[in-house]
Amino acid sequence: MSTTADLTAARKMESVIELQRLANRLRAEIVTMIGAAGSGHPGGSLSEVELLAALYFRVLRHNPKAPNWPDRDRFILSKGHGCPALYAVLAEAGYIDHSVLATLRKLGSPLQGHPDKRFLPILEANTGSLGQGISVGIGMALAARLDKKDWHTFVMVGDGEIQEGQNWEAAMFASYHKLDNLTVIVDYNHQQLDGFLRDILDPAPLAAKFESFGWRALEIDGHDFNQVIPALETARAAKDGKPTCIVANTIKGKGVSFMENNPEWHGVAPRPEQVAAAIAELEAAAKKL
Repeated sequence: MSTTADLTAARKMESVIELQRLANRLRAEIVTMIGAAGSGHPGGSLSEVELLAALYFRVLRHNPKAPNWPDRDRFILSKGHGCPALYAVLAEAGYIDHSVLATLRKLGSPLQGHPDKRFLPILEANTGSLGQGISVGIGMALAARLDKKDWHTFVMVGDGEIQEGQNWEAAMFASYHKLDNLTVIVDYNHQQLDGFLRDILDPAPLAAKFESFGWRALEIDGHDFNQVIPALETARAAKDGKPTCIVANTIKGKGVSFMENNPEWHGVAPRPEQVAAAIAELEAAAKKL
């Protein structure tokens, strides 16, 4: 049985520059795998990179050598279409082999277009039906309390997803039941499938809304590790009866200039020449780190 001592198996990155290099590498893997698949969601995958990197390599309590360790923290990617970023992180952390990334969206691949535990059992939940992740996370947070365990549940949602009414029922429930072992991270890239939030249904002011539901709300730059890491650590350490919402301001398509802030890249795979251009741009950025 795994113990806390086994956590040395979960690789930690102490320096920000090391995490920045990791983020750059993850972006290259995301673009490459979506390009190879010929379908996928590059924009929202690229926007969540620093958030996932900080979780898995600094904050999350987990063990790639024992993925079912009972005392692990739980992570749910409610915005399931952003799974290429999660798959890339799982490969970097040692949960899956890097070679599997090339099978994204292929028939029979463990890396489905949305997270699916039937194909990849190390996942905590099947996701992609938007609006349900916080409710699933609440169930896990309640289970930890009933079992008198100190593991934490993190849920990442999209800002378009947060328009779903179920999120706000869940928000009310979580604060009422004082689930301070639950953290919701909003990938606030200000876009959704059909365009910009401001033109569709803007959830702003998002932090104030969660606060009005009895949550602690932290608003950060979701690409700045010096803000991301303290926010995640604060959320995980909270013991005051309040669940935490981290509103992470991000850029959809971050790191690839022709994808940044362009709604067309929500769910379109880059062509081979676009993959090459993106990789060249990311490699040039890596040299400056």
